[in-house]
Amino acid sequence: MNPTRTAFSALAACATLLALAAAAHAERFTTRNHTVDVVTLADGLEHPWGLAFLPDAAMLVTERPGRIRLVATDGSLSAPLEGAPPTQSFGQGGMLDIALDPDFADTRRVFITYAAIENGLAGTAVWRARLETGPVPRLVDGKTIFRMNRLSARGHHFGSRIVFAPDKTLWITVGERGEMQRAQDPADHAGTVLRMDRDGNPLPDNPFVGKPGDDLVWSIGHRNPQGAALNPWTKVLWTVEHGARGGDEINIPQAGRNYGWPVISYGRHYSGEKIGEGTARPGMEQPVHYWDPSIAPSGMAFYDGDAFPAWRGNLFVGALKARMLVRLTLDGDRIVAEEHMLQRLGERIRDVRAGPDGNIYLLTDSPNGRILRLDPAG
Repeated sequence: MNPTRTAFSALAACATLLALAAAAHAERFTTRNHTVDVVTLADGLEHPWGLAFLPDAAMLVTERPGRIRLVATDGSLSAPLEGAPPTQSFGQGGMLDIALDPDFADTRRVFITYAAIENGLAGTAVWRARLETGPVPRLVDGKTIFRMNRLSARGHHFGSRIVFAPDKTLWITVGERGEMQRAQDPADHAGTVLRMDRDGNPLPDNPFVGKPGDDLVWSIGHRNPQGAALNPWTKVLWTVEHGARGGDEINIPQAGRNYGWPVISYGRHYSGEKIGEGTARPGMEQPVHYWDPSIAPSGMAFYDGDAFPAWRGNLFVGALKARMLVRLTLDGDRIVAEEHMLQRLGERIRDVRAGPDGNIYLLTDSPNGRILRLDPAG
């Protein structure tokens, strides 16, 4: 039995009145398969970036300027948690993704990615701490378990999603920090997917162990992967990354493979100039799916819930520039159909999560950011 689902079921009765009140203020959307109510669960968040569900149905949410908050089941926000890693907005960096330890019930550990800042330079880092709840929730025993091996003064392309593998190791996505050629160097953490244990150590079967390259590197040639999720049916990692002017990509990163940036791309530079050598080169992988023009994807979730039965097996991706939620229909590892949803909201969608209650949750990227919940229209 899934304890998180059980916790949500136990809370269902006491949440009924709250749900009815929220539905009265929901905005309704019609999609190809379902009519949905988009409910604002919480607002007043400054550029929220990552979301994690706790077993008691509360949530943790990060705010890019450097805060982590606890969100109660009624949507109320705690004060910023003490003990968070020291960071602040650094261009697109700051406090970024958050995920629970697979053994959270025993360890109470959370993992956070953030921009580690030192002497005007910054890079993606991973922080591990233990969550203490009670009258004043806080993070204790915090420790940086990873920091990318070369910091930069550039303020963009931190990547920064956390995904746990079935063996409880971590994948971390890292952007190329706006310094394109770094993505082709397997000894550089920029523009990579990394694989590590929960102490930040490389795994002995990582592809560059004992070879030229860094022991933590899983795959290279990525631009700025701001979405990642584990496919629940195949147990394989999927990522979505920003292109430049076009060329946003969905990939299934495999060990030791090169995903091409900036040698190949389906987009162009913002100036309109050609990127690299074109769209293909021997030894470099093709994306599963790409967008041209760019939608600026961020956040990715597979859906296997009960609230929206026609969407089971689908993949959802948030869009910043295009201000929408994208629903993708899969046939194995192929994407065979695409639906653009929720454009009328006019919101930059930063993160997408499939909740343990079967609903879909979104974070909106703005100075007054919101946590939104998609409910079946009643």
